[in-house]
Amino acid sequence: MLLHILCFLRFIHTIFQSFCIKPNSTRTLFLKANKQKAGEFMEKKRNTRRKGIRALALILSLVLLFAGAAGVRYYQSQQTIATLSKMGSRGDEVRKVQQKLKNLGYYTGNVDGIFGTQTQSAVRRFQRDKGLSVDGIVGPKTLSALGISSSGSGQYSNNDIYLLAKVIAAEARGESYTGQVAIGAVVLNRVSHSSFPDSIAGVIYQPGAFSCVNDSNWSVEPTADSRKAALDAINGWDPTGGAIYYYNPKKTSNAWMHSRPIIVTIGSHRFCK
Repeated sequence: MLLHILCFLRFIHTIFQSFCIKPNSTRTLFLKANKQKAGEFMEKKRNTRRKGIRALALILSLVLLFAGAAGVRYYQSQQTIATLSKMGSRGDEVRKVQQKLKNLGYYTGNVDGIFGTQTQSAVRRFQRDKGLSVDGIVGPKTLSALGISSSGSGQYSNNDIYLLAKVIAAEARGESYTGQVAIGAVVLNRVSHSSFPDSIAGVIYQPGAFSCVNDSNWSVEPTADSRKAALDAINGWDPTGGAIYYYNPKKTSNAWMHSRPIIVTIGSHRFCK
């Protein structure tokens, strides 16, 4: 792109020079011509300059138009690439894909948001089993087959996200980032479960569900981390493997809760079915 622009500018410079009269030539003409001829010469010179300026403006417009179109095409191509999880990709969508594949038994590695060879192999096995094109790239069809929405948080309102971040801040204080996402995932797993209310607000405010709603911790505003954890949970990252319960064994003496099958322990919380 830079090379093309430099070539255009050199071309413009050459054209501009062609429209200009060298000073020595101008001086010679003025010395030899009478006043009438000098006036005609000056008028011709002004016309020549006007034509040169118009030509220059036209060329600059074409250069800008070309550069703008090329820039749009480049941006669109980058956007297309960014929406596909493939070898070398990193981020929330990759974590979401890894967690889904792990829940389905295709992936046994770490849910770290890094699309490596192990993730690619798991994607290819999943695609083969689902009759999809086996390319190891998580495009729209593979995302759909995994049950992952590319719109992510689009199905939830700002208030839903705020409430989820708020309960994370209150319940997961002092926990690792993964532990914060895990609390959000439990809330969302309950939303999807037939035994619980079908909304984030309904789950959080269900009587007896979260003790923090009725104590001083509920006055704590969401932090930047808790907001990010809420969005990661909404976008499909579930470190709990589908848990709908969790408890801190040092703070809970409830026998029924202790009897629940443990899926995973993250920080001070045990996550259960």
